[in-house]
Amino acid sequence: MPVNLTANAISAIIGGDVNSKPLVQVLDVKLIGSSQERYRLLLSDAALTQHAMLATQLNDRVKTGQVRAGSVVQLIDYICSTVQNRNVSVLQYVSEGTASPSSEVEAEIIVVLNMETIIPDCEIIGNPKMFAESDAVAQQPVSNGVSGNSMQTTNSNTSAHKVSNNVQSFRPTVQPAYQPPPSYRNQGAIMKNEAPARIIPIAALNPYQGRWAIKARVTAKGDLRRYNNARGDGKVFSFDLLDSDGGEIRVTCFNAVVDRFYDTIEVGKVYVISKGNLKPAQKNFNHLKNEWEIFLETTSTVDLCPDEDPSIPRQHFNFRPISEIESAENNSILDVIGIVISVNPSVPIMRKNGMETQRRVLNLKDQSGLSVELTLWGEFCNREGQKLQEIVDSGISPVLAVKAGKVNDFSGKSVGTISSTQLFINPDSSEAHALREWFDRVGRNTSSQSISRDALPGGSKNEIRKTVSQIKDEGLGRSDKPDWVTVKATISFIKTDNFCYTACPLMIGDRQCSKKVTQSGSSRWQCDRCNQEFEECDYRYLLQVQVQDHTGLTWVTAFQESGEEILGCSAKELYLLKYEEDDDARFTETIKGCLFKQFLFRLKIKEEMYGDEQRVKITVVKADKVNYAAETRYLLDLIKKFREVKSFKGKTNEY
Repeated sequence: MPVNLTANAISAIIGGDVNSKPLVQVLDVKLIGSSQERYRLLLSDAALTQHAMLATQLNDRVKTGQVRAGSVVQLIDYICSTVQNRNVSVLQYVSEGTASPSSEVEAEIIVVLNMETIIPDCEIIGNPKMFAESDAVAQQPVSNGVSGNSMQTTNSNTSAHKVSNNVQSFRPTVQPAYQPPPSYRNQGAIMKNEAPARIIPIAALNPYQGRWAIKARVTAKGDLRRYNNARGDGKVFSFDLLDSDGGEIRVTCFNAVVDRFYDTIEVGKVYVISKGNLKPAQKNFNHLKNEWEIFLETTSTVDLCPDEDPSIPRQHFNFRPISEIESAENNSILDVIGIVISVNPSVPIMRKNGMETQRRVLNLKDQSGLSVELTLWGEFCNREGQKLQEIVDSGISPVLAVKAGKVNDFSGKSVGTISSTQLFINPDSSEAHALREWFDRVGRNTSSQSISRDALPGGSKNEIRKTVSQIKDEGLGRSDKPDWVTVKATISFIKTDNFCYTACPLMIGDRQCSKKVTQSGSSRWQCDRCNQEFEECDYRYLLQVQVQDHTGLTWVTAFQESGEEILGCSAKELYLLKYEEDDDARFTETIKGCLFKQFLFRLKIKEEMYGDEQRVKITVVKADKVNYAAETRYLLDLIKKFREVKSFKGKTNEY
């Protein structure tokens, strides 16, 4: 089938045309980039060729074979940019007809934002040559005496030239060169292009563009931070943008630029931003799925859009079910949504820099049948955390969406907040509505297995129920690896003489040190692990608890988090109640309030050495109050399975 490519398409695009939607052919496709895949194309209009960059949202066209060497495509949306001050390998012809390499040049490149494949595979059309400057203007003698017609280059991508034997190879008729609009010609020297930059999608941003503008909504704004390094003091803040195509990118401002834009930027507002500098994103601090990050400069512009743009969503989520968090990498950043089933009290934590912060732990569950701990830090505890606690205490289980939570794999998988985390209580989204409908219909009475702290390393997540007597009878904990089981038991006694210990309050990463500390002569506390002293220590539970069920009783040890779940208050609060306020009545009431209450204890059982003696140590990693509706459903399932097994054995005996 004969194909006519758009005449003078390459010259027109290089000359500034962005509206003709030309028909061109792809001669070569090359994968470039490291952190993010990008494809470079060689485009032809049958007479000239020019390199082009494919926007990342079009990568699937190459991967699926819709665009390949030989494809005829129609460019729907595209721009032409100048690459400046880069070591680009080009050949510059001189009067003798020889070529010499040149660096630090300006080169044109086409950025393809959208296109349609017309013919997936076609023979090479015409005999095109590489575009040169002389092809875009009226050909005139050059200063070295070589005419424009004497300038020749060869296409280095000969591998893509699949000329058919059935089609006569000919050099196309020389086409008239594209001429810029008359209003832009013969006007003297142009110092600056005052025309407004064309708005493009965030996904199309790349360092090859000279002038660009994006229209996007601010979805998150970081705090103003101050720093000190070898170059002196400074300040910095960042904010995240989202456009109508779902593209996201982070914008960072330093020093004088902070003064210009910090008060201007508001979360939820839409802005048109241009004249920024694109640099590779720092993935240690930037969780957005974009290879680039914008750094605003003194010449940058940030213009507020007075009218609301409904085409730009207020937030973009990429939710992961809790079942996938289980296999997520440590320190990875992700979005998660779940039903809040419990909220623990907020407790003070001392960071390693000596600053005190707050920590609050809550639990989320979803349709996967699993639950996960979410740790709130700092202002999240008093802001969203306090609101969530009030909602849960009123008997309602709200939906919580977490944007940019950080995965931690310390003794199971959990999620924690970071500075860029955002929490949305009962968001208006399809995922939230589906989760609420599931919870109200069946999820409220469905038991869930936690992947936090009590996670079975490398094992199945199916709950292993045991009785107290089975722990001893089956020799649990005596193998090389610990046994992880769940026991439904009642608390019959709690030792109160040494219920807690003095602990280091400093933070190591996002975890508290928690090592035992001693008091020095100066009334300050000292941690041998951190090799630091501080005015106040922390108090952490070391509870010795006797539990029993219908088969027997045993002693278990409960540390900080599980101790809080049993007693309902922090170790520091209980310590101050007994030793500082001398309120024995309230202390005794708190302890007695936990006796003869039934819990589902997640236990870690492991044999350890105590002196010269081997002992089995039973540690409580989680203590959940019994949900009787869920427990009844569990027991009914057991009865059903028992009947099925009994029926099967009966049928077997008949034979």
